[in-house]
Amino acid sequence: MTYDSDILIVGGGLNGPALALAAAQAGLSSTVIDAQPEAAMTDADFDGRAYALALGSVRMLRRLGIWEAVAGNAQPMLEIKVSDGRAGEGPLSPFFLHFDHAEIEEGPMGHMLEDRYLRRALIDAMAASPQITVLNGETVTAQEAGAQGVGVTLASGRTLNAHLLVGADGRTSGTAARAGIRRTGWDYGQTALVCAIEHEKPHGGVAHQFFMPPGPLAILPLPGNRSSIVWSETHDTAARFMALDDAGFLEMLRPRFGNFLGGIALAGKRFSYPLNLTVANSFAGDRLALIGDAAHGMHPIAGQGLNAGFRDVAALAQVLAEARMRGEDIGTAPVLDRYQAWRRFDTATLAMTTDLTNRLFSNDNPLLRFARDLGMGAVNAVPGLRRGLIREAAGLTGDLPELMRG
Repeated sequence: MTYDSDILIVGGGLNGPALALAAAQAGLSSTVIDAQPEAAMTDADFDGRAYALALGSVRMLRRLGIWEAVAGNAQPMLEIKVSDGRAGEGPLSPFFLHFDHAEIEEGPMGHMLEDRYLRRALIDAMAASPQITVLNGETVTAQEAGAQGVGVTLASGRTLNAHLLVGADGRTSGTAARAGIRRTGWDYGQTALVCAIEHEKPHGGVAHQFFMPPGPLAILPLPGNRSSIVWSETHDTAARFMALDDAGFLEMLRPRFGNFLGGIALAGKRFSYPLNLTVANSFAGDRLALIGDAAHGMHPIAGQGLNAGFRDVAALAQVLAEARMRGEDIGTAPVLDRYQAWRRFDTATLAMTTDLTNRLFSNDNPLLRFARDLGMGAVNAVPGLRRGLIREAAGLTGDLPELMRG
């Protein structure tokens, strides 16, 4: 078999390019197959999308040479405040959670970074790497794994071969489906409304998570007097709010947001997407590995979706690099089993935690409200437990891949 590259990566969002760059550092070549045209990926206009990058993810981006290009546009998250209440009434309990970055030695728990900056930096870094080829506007129509390698057929009719195929193509991964990998999950009955706002008062680098019966509202600090909003409502309510004009949408947001940051106005576009849990029954197959949402899509309640994907990237890159050093074929089952063993338990634990948290807080049951508020107060009162949760939020716990270590 003639190989076009060591790895074929289907999906050019964020995880796919990050893996290509991490693999390049290990001397492995990649071809990234991206269905989006390049122009759509490099739009410099602000559209409101942003990511909460945990400290572990920031470390990986620094090791990949990406962070220097985006650091000037990132907003450190210095504190996280979590409260429970109802729209228009504010917090209904004196108990809350307060995480302060000063309680750990490593610095800010994470940074908020807009999609346009991170995506552009990844694209530029791939373009500068002789180990990476990017095919924009191409889709995979067929794939076949064999003893010597894996091949894909593109919609254009072109065929490509490699040692390993990686699916980074989202929750409805065609790569996983073509390999016969089934998924487990369920719908939450919620839709996330995502936008950015401008506000009168400075946020001070504080992120807020406000739990309401229909779902949580996250207010995440961006540079300047701006914040990113991730607001969960029932499907019907969310559809009704999205159908409103900007003024009507703000009227619905204000009683939930409150006035602690003064007047608010929309900045950029509004987005919505249904919330569900979907986990691939296997993260590996015949000469195949899944990363990011192709492997696991979970509720954004803890802001860990992209961070979990970046852990996949760092773990898979390390497994492949070590296999290459030992002279192993990177696409064989023993190699990919090591990746799956590393990531599957961590992912299952995170998915279960986000699922239980959403179920516990997205209701107005008085007994559950009392229990969860009491629990938040208890955690907040115990410094050691609070510090452990801060480190968890910062992505500093568990079996960290080398790229995420300090």
